[in-house]
Amino acid sequence: MTNSRNNGVTFETLNDDDRRSRICSYGYGAPYVNRSKAKSIDIAGLKNEDKRNIITNPLDDDGSRFTIGFEVEKNRFHRNALKEYPLFARFEKDGSCGYEAITHILPLVGRSMWRTKVYNMFVEARQVIEDEFSPSNSLCGGHMHLACAGMDSDELFERVRRFSGIVYSIYRKRLGNFYCKKNQKMEKFCSEKYVPCRPNAYGVEFRLPSRVQSVKQMMRRYELMYVIMDFACNTPLGRVPAGTMARFRNALKPILMSMYERDSDKVKNIMDLAGHFQKYLTTGKVTWHTIGWLEARWSSVNREVGRCEPDYVRGLEFNFDYLEWMAEQEVLRLL
Repeated sequence: MTNSRNNGVTFETLNDDDRRSRICSYGYGAPYVNRSKAKSIDIAGLKNEDKRNIITNPLDDDGSRFTIGFEVEKNRFHRNALKEYPLFARFEKDGSCGYEAITHILPLVGRSMWRTKVYNMFVEARQVIEDEFSPSNSLCGGHMHLACAGMDSDELFERVRRFSGIVYSIYRKRLGNFYCKKNQKMEKFCSEKYVPCRPNAYGVEFRLPSRVQSVKQMMRRYELMYVIMDFACNTPLGRVPAGTMARFRNALKPILMSMYERDSDKVKNIMDLAGHFQKYLTTGKVTWHTIGWLEARWSSVNREVGRCEPDYVRGLEFNFDYLEWMAEQEVLRLL
């Protein structure tokens, strides 16, 4: 990464092709670098409300308060894809899918020249990201790592939990996945690895999202995570103030419209289901709106019946056949 007074930040390779262009064993590749610094010209176009998420420093480069990292899991990489990129720190073997590409620490910012430069890195790495070149299957995941400057992982986890219903709604089909099966209520102080979201040494890791299949998809996920972080970190801890969720939904809508090809009915269903999942994360209670994904789908895949029964709301009786039917109806509604 270099800086120019006139052009701002430039994301470049590190001239470390020997280590960063080959596939290494899991956890043994070249280290990632923090690319969350920029010049004032890069943030000049930010909206005023987005500038609160920038760390200004008159003696040094400005920085992003939020950062993000992606894991792009693939069954194999295109033969021409293995080279050093400004985006990726390394390529690794992955036990669940085959292989993965892990990004550097990236700035997570609002719409601006800075964000455009991050997106240009996505485009430059399209032979790694796009399934057209480097295919993936349903065994692959799309983990995302988030951090906020000056905030420890436990606090960030508690804050993000209040706005994670939308992640559950979008990636609901992964709730029955072995790698996301534990601590679905996002309770604190859980030491399990295979969970939808967990605190780590730097912030939080969302394990629930599905595989990354395209550059466009990766851009929309970046935008989704920025909105979640913006509301999570700028809303006081405790009960979410009245009107905040309505503003949150309004901020999400254009992103979801792009994700779902401008299908307003599908977006409404996704947002409605997100509200029900958020109630589950807030109260821990399972209702007919969420049971099809938290219980019946899990049971149909893994034959482990009644896993969520202690969390049923009063009057919600356990019946496996009926739960299966409810899950099927929910699938049809969201298609």
